[in-house]
Amino acid sequence: MTTSDEYDLLVIGAGSGGVRASRIAAGYGAKVAVIEPQLQHGAPNYSAIGGTCVNVGCVPKKLMVFASRYPDEIGLSEGFGWEGNAVGSFNWQKFMEHKDKEISRLNRVYQEFVLGKAGVEIIEGFGRLNGKNAVDVKSTATGETTTLKAKNILIAVGGWPFKPKIPGIEHAITSNEIFYLDKQPKRMVIVGGGYIALEFASIMAGLGTKVDVMYRRELFLRGFDMDIREFLKEELERNPNITIHFKTNPKEIIKKDDGSFVVNTEDGASVETDQVMFATGRTGKVDGLNLESAGIETKGTFIPVDDYSKTNVGNIYAVGDITDRMALTPVALMEGHRLADTLFGGKDRPVDHKLIASAVFTNPEIGSIGYTEEEAVEKFKNITIYKTRFRAMKIAFPGGHSYTFFKLIVDDATQKVVGCHMVTNGAGEMMQGVAVAVKMGATKEDFDNTIGIHPTSAEELVTMRTPSYSYKDGVKVEK
Repeated sequence: MTTSDEYDLLVIGAGSGGVRASRIAAGYGAKVAVIEPQLQHGAPNYSAIGGTCVNVGCVPKKLMVFASRYPDEIGLSEGFGWEGNAVGSFNWQKFMEHKDKEISRLNRVYQEFVLGKAGVEIIEGFGRLNGKNAVDVKSTATGETTTLKAKNILIAVGGWPFKPKIPGIEHAITSNEIFYLDKQPKRMVIVGGGYIALEFASIMAGLGTKVDVMYRRELFLRGFDMDIREFLKEELERNPNITIHFKTNPKEIIKKDDGSFVVNTEDGASVETDQVMFATGRTGKVDGLNLESAGIETKGTFIPVDDYSKTNVGNIYAVGDITDRMALTPVALMEGHRLADTLFGGKDRPVDHKLIASAVFTNPEIGSIGYTEEEAVEKFKNITIYKTRFRAMKIAFPGGHSYTFFKLIVDDATQKVVGCHMVTNGAGEMMQGVAVAVKMGATKEDFDNTIGIHPTSAEELVTMRTPSYSYKDGVKVEK
């Protein structure tokens, strides 16, 4: 069946970017509909309205991060005079019930308030292009197909976890299924060296699971500042529940009669475990979109776009993870918002991917903005590095063992702070404030002129006066 009504904007995908673009566009008076296969979280699609972040990403992950931190807090309490404290046992089922209830609440918030009150029509179904100005929607409920017409189309379908084709891969889970496991595994192999793999390694270890991390390269977190990578390696290796296997690649997964697994590696080693999780990257969800009907160009499983999120087809746009620009929720929000402002708000707002702060919720956390040392040397040639390593008061007083690390990178020509990197719990909260200063172009003198808040770990950011070393014409000069 076909409707003759034409939308100003049809959005395929109700994740962060799609929802933001829909809401802002509707606020400008545009007729908008958003198409999403599933309005409640869970299998088979996992990512429902709200996107990966709300359903199987940032939000439930952060709830698990909070849960995993309590044993450390309780462990330190004796050093502060608290007696008789014990960690107790973690109730996986109870946590998951509470988590499911919270995500269901957020699904309703997106439907009733974020989109509903904005006047955005929500269609539960699978959308696929039918030329440049139409989308075929297969209803999730009935299976019927409706063709909708639109002046502009936005593709915001996000990504999907990648699993390599090795024998037994069907036994492995990803960052989708981990939120729906019936019980907590006592032993777990996590394959990957990106932030998702390391975050879940920290989470599961904090909850009491013995974790083996397998990564095919020599050091994880490729693309992050080298000092940060090496520092986090030291900290994770202190964790008695985490064993890291570098230069290790799984060859096969064998399921045993008792339901456990054996992971055999390419170098001949074997690890017995109760669960295997792959966090080895994500691919774009282009399958089934019928992009060829509109002549949309792709690059692998992703859709290239320009600075206005426009594809090679003039009225079709893409935002978020499907574009393979920067796979972060706030970035997708920015991209969707600016697209709506440009199309319907009479504004000229290209995307801005410069100096975007991020956090990795390992234990301890990473906070980062701007250039790594390696990137800064390549771009600016003449830079000065300031860094410090210490035990925070909260850790040192009760006899804890973890350290804090801060690092500033300064461009000598402008004296601007072009990079700031830290490893410490609370790094995400700290970095949000620092990001404002760096984005505004704060200089090292601006940092130095800022009075610190005492006693805090963060005051070190404004009290590092002595350079650790510098680079002149790209060559390192020790102090």
